[in-house]
Amino acid sequence: MTMVKDIDVRGMQHCETTALGVLLRHEGLDLSEPMLFGLGSGLSFIYWDSKGMGFPFLGGRVKPFELTRNLAAVLGLELLVGETTSPRKAWHNVAAPIDAGRPVGLQLDSYHLDYFSTKVHFGGHVVAMYGYDEQDAYLVDTDPQGGAVSTSLAGLARARAERGPMTAKHRSFTITAPSSLTSPQDRIIPAIKTCATAFLNPPIANLGHRGIEKTAKQVPKWLQRSDNPQEDLPQAAVLMERAGTGGALFRNLYRDFLAECAQLIDSSHLRTGHSLYTEAATLWTQVAALVATAGESGDTKNLMQAGSILHELSRIEREAMQTLSML
Repeated sequence: MTMVKDIDVRGMQHCETTALGVLLRHEGLDLSEPMLFGLGSGLSFIYWDSKGMGFPFLGGRVKPFELTRNLAAVLGLELLVGETTSPRKAWHNVAAPIDAGRPVGLQLDSYHLDYFSTKVHFGGHVVAMYGYDEQDAYLVDTDPQGGAVSTSLAGLARARAERGPMTAKHRSFTITAPSSLTSPQDRIIPAIKTCATAFLNPPIANLGHRGIEKTAKQVPKWLQRSDNPQEDLPQAAVLMERAGTGGALFRNLYRDFLAECAQLIDSSHLRTGHSLYTEAATLWTQVAALVATAGESGDTKNLMQAGSILHELSRIEREAMQTLSML
């Protein structure tokens, strides 16, 4: 058995921030999950639908691994990324750092992980790996998935080799902190402004505040959009509230990030942004509940109400990001 020593196997709410937390704590940098998410400019929004999809998908964060790249750039961390089509090379990219005493981040499809509670294909899942033996790999996943867990090496290989939406080619990564690390506090304002600029200026109508407005118009049609609304709508609500989002489609995490920032930086813009995202987080949870109820009852009135709240959310989040962009 090969294990990296002194690993803090604390699980968090979201997969990518959980893995980043493990890797950074091993480098001596212990940041809260909201701070990791915010410094990585992680908040976003996407309404994703196409003819080939059974039901629309609502996303509340930047695309997989972008948060990791953002965070490394903001803090001046050395991020080494390995990708390959060779399973043999892929295993070497993981085993070599662990043999040398360094944990490794992996992007994979959660469907093939033995311990995973919900068997759905999701190729953007991220875990930290800190050990292995002849049969199993030892990982850190989110708190809801068990924190410190293990999966068979065969299952891990399938998860890393899977192809489809959001997958990467056996992606693995390590992080090294420089001896003179950039102060995280000094990078808060640039990270917030980067996030705000992207949110306020989406290249297409499915993203950012425009995407929320589009969702407001589409959600009232969801009972007709679905072949199985009793399953699809409650599942959409679960994805918004519990599927590694920290609740309220990542808005709880960003709210808590802004609250932490307001303790460090005296700014009325920060306080206003935090107040608006506190309101937004509550409303997103209400939307999820209305969507679930609509699926269970078949009553369009719940979706009409959800659409009305989403119109308001588009305005609130746009106003919040406009305020934060003035930092």
